[in-house]
Amino acid sequence: MTPSGPLALYVHWPFCVSKCPYCDFNSHVRAEIDEAAWRDALLADLAHEAALTPGRPLGSIFFGGGTPSLMAPSTVAAVLDAAERHWGFTDGIEITLEANPSSVEAANFHALANAGVNRVSLGLQALDDEALHFLGRAHGVTESLAALDVAQAAFGRVSVDLIYARPYQSEAEWLAELNRALSFGTEHLSLYQLTIEPGTRFAALAAKGELPTLDTDEAAHLFELTRQVTAEAGIPAYEISNHARPGAESRHNLAYWRYQDYLGVGPGAHGRRGQLASFRRKKPENWLSAVARNGHGIESEEPLDAPTRAEEALLMGLRLDAGLDLAAVSAATGIAIDAMVDAAAIDRLAGHGLVAREGDRLIVKEAGMLLLDGILAEIVR
Repeated sequence: MTPSGPLALYVHWPFCVSKCPYCDFNSHVRAEIDEAAWRDALLADLAHEAALTPGRPLGSIFFGGGTPSLMAPSTVAAVLDAAERHWGFTDGIEITLEANPSSVEAANFHALANAGVNRVSLGLQALDDEALHFLGRAHGVTESLAALDVAQAAFGRVSVDLIYARPYQSEAEWLAELNRALSFGTEHLSLYQLTIEPGTRFAALAAKGELPTLDTDEAAHLFELTRQVTAEAGIPAYEISNHARPGAESRHNLAYWRYQDYLGVGPGAHGRRGQLASFRRKKPENWLSAVARNGHGIESEEPLDAPTRAEEALLMGLRLDAGLDLAAVSAATGIAIDAMVDAAAIDRLAGHGLVAREGDRLIVKEAGMLLLDGILAEIVR
C-alpha cells in the first residue's frame, strides 16, 4: 500500500501445449515458438519496468501463465539475471514457477532449479484419473505423482494445487484425496472449489443441466471440513483457498493480498505501480509487436484514485485469515476509516460471528469466508 519496500514481479509466459476447458488461453496454443525472440522481448519489457522503479529490490518473482515450465531454462536464467541486475534481490527471495505435472515438464525441473527457481507450484488438480479427464488434463495420477517426486528433489519449496467440490465427488472421496495430498509432505496447498466460469465448456454443460454441481450447504460443509483437516495436519489456511505450514506462505501472493506494489511483464500481465494500474497487451503477437515498436508491451496505464486504492486493498486484504489493518489502509490512501467501511454493517455481521473488529484490524471469521463476496458488498463503502 506504499510506493516503497520490496517489489513483486510477475512474468507471464502465455503459451499452452494443449487446450484447456476452463481457461481463456486456448488461442495461445503453439506447436513451436521462436524462444530467442520471446526472451529478448521479455528482457526489453523487464527493462522498461525497471527504469520506472529504481532503488527497490525484488522480494518475489513468479513465472505464470500458460505452461511456463516449458520455457527454456536459459530463458528463465536470462530473465532472473536481468532482474537481479536491474533491481537487486532481497535476502531469501522467493522465485516461483507454475508447472503442470507431466513427464515432459518434469524433465526440465532440475535445469530450472539450476537457473534460479527455488519454488514450484504444481497443478496436480486431482488425485483421480477420471476427475483429471473431466478437468481436461492430459496427465494421469501416476505421471503427476512421478513429477511431484522430481519437483521435491529439485526445488526447496513445493506447493500443490487441487480442485475439490467436483461433480459426483463425495465427502469421503475428497477426504481421502486431501489426506493423500497431506501425506506428500509439501509445505503449501492451494485448494480451490470448482467454479463455473462464463464462456467455458463447463458453463455450457451446466446451462444444459449436464453438469451437476454441489448445493451451497454441501460446498460449505466441504470448505469447513477442508480447513479443519489441514489445520489438524499443521497446514492451516492463511487465505480463503491457501494453506501452509507457518512460515511457508506464498510471499508473492501475499504481496497481492497485502496490496503491495507488483510489476507485470509479458502478454496479458498487469501490475500496480505506485498509483497506477498497468495492463500489457494480451494477444501474444500484439504484445511482441508493441515491444518491438515501443520497447515495452503496455497497452494502457490507468491512474487509481484514493477511493479505488482503498477499495482494492480491502477486497484483497480481507481474503486473509489475519485480516487487514484499516488504519494502515487509511494512512496509505488518505481515506478515513469510516469512509472506507460501514461500521454499522461490521457490528451487525460481528454479532453473527462472521467478522471481528480488533482495534483497527478487521477480520473475516471462518464462517464469514463462506460468504465473503456478500460480506464485502455490505461493509465496503
